[in-house]
Amino acid sequence: MLQRDVTREVTTVRPPEFSRSERVRVLVAAAVGSVVVGYAAVAAVLALVSATATYAEFSTSGVLSAAAPAWLAAHHVPLRFDAGQLGVLPLLPTALLMLLVGRTAAGTADRLGLYEPLQARGVVLSIAGAHAVVGGTIALLMGEGLVRATPAVAFFGCAAVSGLAATIGVARRCGLVEVVFDKLDPVALHGLRAGIMALFGLVGLGALAVAAGLAASWPTTSGLFAEAGPSLGVGLGVFLLCVGYLPNAIIAGFSYVVGAGFSLGGVEVSPTRFVGGPVPPVPLLASMPEDKAVWSPVVLLGAAVIGVLVGWTCRKVSDRPTSRFRAVLVAAVTAAVASLVLAATAGGRLASGAFDPVTVPAGLLALLVAFWVLVPGALVAWLAGNRAKPAVVDAEAEFVEPDFDEEAADPDVVFEDDELTDQFEQLEVVDGDEFEVEEDLEDDDYYDEYDEELQDDEGLQDDAGEDVVDEEEEPLDEEGEEELEEEEDFDAEFDEMLGMEAEEDLDGKPER
Repeated sequence: MLQRDVTREVTTVRPPEFSRSERVRVLVAAAVGSVVVGYAAVAAVLALVSATATYAEFSTSGVLSAAAPAWLAAHHVPLRFDAGQLGVLPLLPTALLMLLVGRTAAGTADRLGLYEPLQARGVVLSIAGAHAVVGGTIALLMGEGLVRATPAVAFFGCAAVSGLAATIGVARRCGLVEVVFDKLDPVALHGLRAGIMALFGLVGLGALAVAAGLAASWPTTSGLFAEAGPSLGVGLGVFLLCVGYLPNAIIAGFSYVVGAGFSLGGVEVSPTRFVGGPVPPVPLLASMPEDKAVWSPVVLLGAAVIGVLVGWTCRKVSDRPTSRFRAVLVAAVTAAVASLVLAATAGGRLASGAFDPVTVPAGLLALLVAFWVLVPGALVAWLAGNRAKPAVVDAEAEFVEPDFDEEAADPDVVFEDDELTDQFEQLEVVDGDEFEVEEDLEDDDYYDEYDEELQDDEGLQDDAGEDVVDEEEEPLDEEGEEELEEEEDFDAEFDEMLGMEAEEDLDGKPER
């Protein structure tokens, strides 16, 4: 009989199939599109500033040519002038450019239906390669003009920034995040998340310090805007300059609240050390303290509070104190490495004047971040976490024997059939003295008859060595057949009750 296999069908959405030429066309469009859109955005900002400036001459060719070094600066490529090198570049245009490239990479992955980690390399390599080629070409065409850039630095710098942005864009769609998280155990994963939270908390404290400094020195800030120029274009340019360098100022404030501080030429600012001096007339720099305050070390309490919060979040990771300490250690390392990268990108050379260089000490910042996260966090996680309580045995407690009926559950009797087991448990147990054996097993008539039938069936030899020939058996009537079938059914039923096969016997005798 044929049966229909009724199983649940799982519907999977397969990605669209593209030919090789179609895939290449999509990847090239994504790479070229990210370059063109980014270049156009930079040119639009420059066109807005030049159009609103009072004495600036606006021309399309001039804006497009000026957008080339600005596009390199957005990729964080240092620019060189006759007066020196401009290495401290604004981070906001870099962040916006990375956001644009990431969105383009994510859209390309969706269009191609990518879902595996190895499939992301085509999108990342195409976008990074296009930005690298365009950046190196721009640096070569600039030559030895007024603004210059090193071709090798431009090539690899554009490739690194765009490649990182494209990787972030396709990370979730192609399963890169799951691949990384699957390799981490729950303790390390919790520590990684706590480290990211600690980094955001410390950067938030830095932003709060910058905002407090601007609010406290608002007369100075407004005065610097007024001194920049009366025209709308000049004011807009100064405002965009301050907004572009706002992430750099937040990272400097982050370094200040941790204790590492920052320096601008000969000026050094930290909670425990202050060296004054001239600073550029930029309204954003009005948030810097003008002299050393007695209460400056109090700002370090914020970093300690962040460390305590990290330990509090890791207190329930495990009942073992060592596992909780490992989670806090992972959080400290994560926050320290991220702060090292941020500090390395926030500073740089500022021509060759009195304000050169702008430094955020990356190494010292990473060490202090690890300290503020690890030390308070480890103490809180170690002391406030759950502890595994050992089992206490009471010596005066009475031993209660388990309620176990040896007669009802005999371990020596095992049946494969559950119904037969239930029948056996319902049997009444009889003592050995009450059980009487009427006949000896060896004198049982059943086995004597069985031996005689066996001898008749096998054709045994007589004493003289001649075969004994059985006479032809008479056919059985209907009553004999019924008796024989009843006897066979009884034997099979008896064997089944004893858990034996149909062809077995108690004494290992031949088949019946």
